[in-house]
Amino acid sequence: MPDLSINFAGIKSPNPFWLASAPPTNSGYQVMKAFDAGWGGAVWKTLGVPVVNVSSRYGSVDYRDKRMMGFNNIELISDRPLADNLREIEEVKKRFPHHAVIASLMVQSRQEWHDIVRDAENAGSDGIELNFGCPHGMCERGMGSAVGQEPEVLQTIVEWVMEVARIPVIVKLTPNISDITEPAMAARRGGANAISLINTIQSIVGVDLDLFAPYPIVDGKGSNGGYCGPAVKPIALNMVKNCAQHPDVRLPISGIGGIETWRDAVEHILLGASSVQVCTAAMHYGFGIIREMTSGLEQYMREKGFRTIDDMVGRALPNVKHWEDLNLKYKVTANINPDKCIGCQLCYTACEDGAHQAIKLNSGTRIPEIIDENCVGCNLCSLVCPVEQCITMERRDDGTQHQTWKERTEADDIPVTFNDERAGGLHHWVPEPAAALGKEKHKTLPGKARQFEKVTVTE
Repeated sequence: MPDLSINFAGIKSPNPFWLASAPPTNSGYQVMKAFDAGWGGAVWKTLGVPVVNVSSRYGSVDYRDKRMMGFNNIELISDRPLADNLREIEEVKKRFPHHAVIASLMVQSRQEWHDIVRDAENAGSDGIELNFGCPHGMCERGMGSAVGQEPEVLQTIVEWVMEVARIPVIVKLTPNISDITEPAMAARRGGANAISLINTIQSIVGVDLDLFAPYPIVDGKGSNGGYCGPAVKPIALNMVKNCAQHPDVRLPISGIGGIETWRDAVEHILLGASSVQVCTAAMHYGFGIIREMTSGLEQYMREKGFRTIDDMVGRALPNVKHWEDLNLKYKVTANINPDKCIGCQLCYTACEDGAHQAIKLNSGTRIPEIIDENCVGCNLCSLVCPVEQCITMERRDDGTQHQTWKERTEADDIPVTFNDERAGGLHHWVPEPAAALGKEKHKTLPGKARQFEKVTVTE
């Protein structure tokens, strides 16, 4: 049976699933409930000088039938007295000694950092997470992402913390920066034991069209907040990969961002994370989602032959290349399975208007046909198709040739003039511009049969 337990930079937990520092970890009641449900660890809602929060605090991006595809908050760090939080951390550790409790911290001066680090340690915390990522409210006071965006300042504060810390220190990084590896390297130089990423993305999720105010609305006004949820996973995965691959970072990574299922967690782990943190999914569906996450992870590990989490960490990294290192000779084209096609013709519309005009419609059938010589293998048709495995991408080259852009550049075999004959699309067929005129007026909408007017003859 696979072993889900981890040792993350010296912090042990029964599985890699931790609750991120957020409303679900605001109290000992919530953390105990989560541990009782099966979560392996929790990063306590950020402690510091208590704040005063606003009402309302949350907004979301809903996409079709998916609620909270993206989630936005303007809530700050804990508004509860530090003493109450420390007492509850101590209670949780007594009841769950083998689960990971990490204290998220955010203060300003060197002395405040020394004091609160000692307080967190004395309460029994297994580790400390330095919140250098909050993109609203706290950054306006010189904390949160204001620190995370300044590597030198970040390094200095980490050094302050390491002067007194006796337990592992994790630095939480902001994605609101051009290159996240810069603060990651600063964290290492400062002596941090690990990094976590990403924190939320500075955002406005929408505007009330009647009140002319951004969501969430506070007495007719609004502010930018922190964006998270399933929509941010691609950004998080890329930044986790960047840090995992950088030769000067070399720190354990706790992956955060868009994790809702075991598959999301595995993706983070395969790109270099050795623990994962969850927030929005727990706020949306409750702590019970951990049962599906742990069972799904176990089943995946069993199928792939992974015995421990460490066996999985970074397994996808060797296959993540710079674009210039990809094989230009690899060739795939689309294939439509007529037995699965429902005739919605969305693939035709997408290819015709948004890609390479490589699909045609034939009279007498609603099943589109791929024009092989026009297909560039872009995948768009397979992505928009509502039927699983109806459109598949099939390899057409024989696999014997391999050539990259880097190799072509080194061989002086790349386009260098505006009309260079070595351009990739030089011989690709494109319709004449005038051929487009009139087509849109008579086009059948995707998914609908063309409607003909019924002619009534009257005497």
